[in-house]
Amino acid sequence: METLPCGHAGPARTRACPHLITDDPPSHYRRLTGHRTEYHLRCESCVDDPAACPVAVCARCAERADDFSFCGLSLEGWRGKAEVLYRDADPGGSWSSSACPVEPLGLAPLPGGWLALTTDGLVRLPDDGAPEPVGPVELPEEPPNTWAGRTRGPALHTSPNGRHAAVVTDFGRHGAVFDLATGSVTLRLDRGDYQAETVPFPLAFLGSGQVVAATAWNRLDAFDPATGRLLTDRGSDYHVGYSPRRPRSDYFHGSLSANPSGRRLVDDGWVWQPAGVPALIDVEAWLGGDHHAAQPDQALTDRGYLWTTPMAWLDEGTFALQRVGPDDRQVLEGVELFDVPSGRSKGVFAGPAGPMWAFGGRLHVRAADGFEVWEPETGARTAFVAGFAPTAGDPVTGRFAELGGGRLRVWAAPAPARVP
Repeated sequence: METLPCGHAGPARTRACPHLITDDPPSHYRRLTGHRTEYHLRCESCVDDPAACPVAVCARCAERADDFSFCGLSLEGWRGKAEVLYRDADPGGSWSSSACPVEPLGLAPLPGGWLALTTDGLVRLPDDGAPEPVGPVELPEEPPNTWAGRTRGPALHTSPNGRHAAVVTDFGRHGAVFDLATGSVTLRLDRGDYQAETVPFPLAFLGSGQVVAATAWNRLDAFDPATGRLLTDRGSDYHVGYSPRRPRSDYFHGSLSANPSGRRLVDDGWVWQPAGVPALIDVEAWLGGDHHAAQPDQALTDRGYLWTTPMAWLDEGTFALQRVGPDDRQVLEGVELFDVPSGRSKGVFAGPAGPMWAFGGRLHVRAADGFEVWEPETGARTAFVAGFAPTAGDPVTGRFAELGGGRLRVWAAPAPARVP
């Protein structure tokens, strides 16, 4: 087997400047080559030197030079540009547009329509009829607050079966779950105010019927949304605080995203340095009696000062996370795909930036100037609709809705191709 310039035998992982081939490499840059997201590693003196000649290095040397396990302290940034693939075609599907006088504070999918949160409360928007008031929403008032560009305000969630909804204060402490048949509150939520301004209110409805929500900054619980009954009472053996013999409880829970079956969650929270640590939670084990399975010990990656980024499940075992890099100053706009349950990275592609949903094996993104469809297998954008800015998407039906200015505009994605 060929001996590489780094002195080791084996296949080349990437290319790096010779100054990084040491036991204690200096800080470095990722220099994009212009071919998709491929990059070479260069030290500060070589990063912009056209005469510098990176050499092939093995996987071990590449990992040592490119290590950013502690909040990206060895990575100074990116140079160059990634290649973004554009293969736009007609998006297909179908469109509808109808008059709708509702002015939403939030919008979420329901079977056969949508649910809007307004200043007067919840309003059902059926596909085949006029708006139907559900009932008022009353949450404890919270003072206005903006932290790191994140503004406190209401958010709306709906259950997959359409029976329940939750209204919470993102970057705040309070929330409530509602029975949509009666408009009544079935569960009141309060996660406390410690660092609440740093993360959206952690809440997710599961495909299996439960709702998971934060009940403290470092605690999640599961409930029956129909009755509000607690399903995860940990009793007196639950340990608050850190011990090396017990699961960590120093994690600030963040946005929650459930896979289609509800067996797993990704929790986009953070820990002190601070570092964003999106992590997997085995819901099946947790609801099966493992009280500590709700502690997110399986990190997908760690990202200094970077969390609350768009994310979506492509399928039961593939998770997509936007913004690639070790911290908020050194990111590549794009998507990294992760295998679940292993947590291994399956690849990166550049381009997507904005609120994101998944349907039919595609990622759908509300970009700054329109609506995009991305194909993860190739990393290419395959469709673009200028001016369409949906605020809600249905991962089951592939419908996306934009409500404002007195009109409800909906695009239904084409049905995914059937696998023989």
